[in-house]
Amino acid sequence: MAGRVIGILGSPLADGNTARLLDEAIRGAEDAGCTVEKISVTGLSFEACQEMMFCKDHDTCIMDDDMQQLYPKIREADAFIIATPVMCMGIPGKLKSFMDRCQIFFMAKYLRKDSLVAPEKRGSRTALFICISGMNIPEVFVGPKLTVRAFLDIIDCRFGDELLVSDMDTIRDLTTQPGFLKAAYTKGFALGKTGNP
Repeated sequence: MAGRVIGILGSPLADGNTARLLDEAIRGAEDAGCTVEKISVTGLSFEACQEMMFCKDHDTCIMDDDMQQLYPKIREADAFIIATPVMCMGIPGKLKSFMDRCQIFFMAKYLRKDSLVAPEKRGSRTALFICISGMNIPEVFVGPKLTVRAFLDIIDCRFGDELLVSDMDTIRDLTTQPGFLKAAYTKGFALGKTGNP
């Protein structure tokens, strides 16, 4: 059976530089034999976590919105590709809210000691993190990486590889830098091979 990959776009720009890198990584994973579902977070309809604590005792959230259809997919995926720009030294708000709404995985894993992810998947799930920044300073990816690592730990997925592109305020258009697009494809292909040996 082909490995199942979820590609998560955190950028509000469907055709922007972040989306281009994600699309190349997805193409790589597909060429490696995986099936990939791309999720554009900004196109989803859901509220931020309200800390109602329903998930303390249940495997889902009490709020009935687009997150409900995504929880099973997150549980069953073999790998993830998360692509986002840096905003205010972190990730965009809608993507952060998406991750916060995965509190159901946190409660199951750490409070009830009963992960929602099947045992056979916990040790093999891996992720590729793609992130771009307008600025070119050493600390610019620290915040996004910490957030993504925490999210991946919560959903029982290993942080496998990354593609970090800074100085986008100077580069502007990634199509002028084919090396980054090639790197995204190569890393996506490697991810696909891991999830689909």
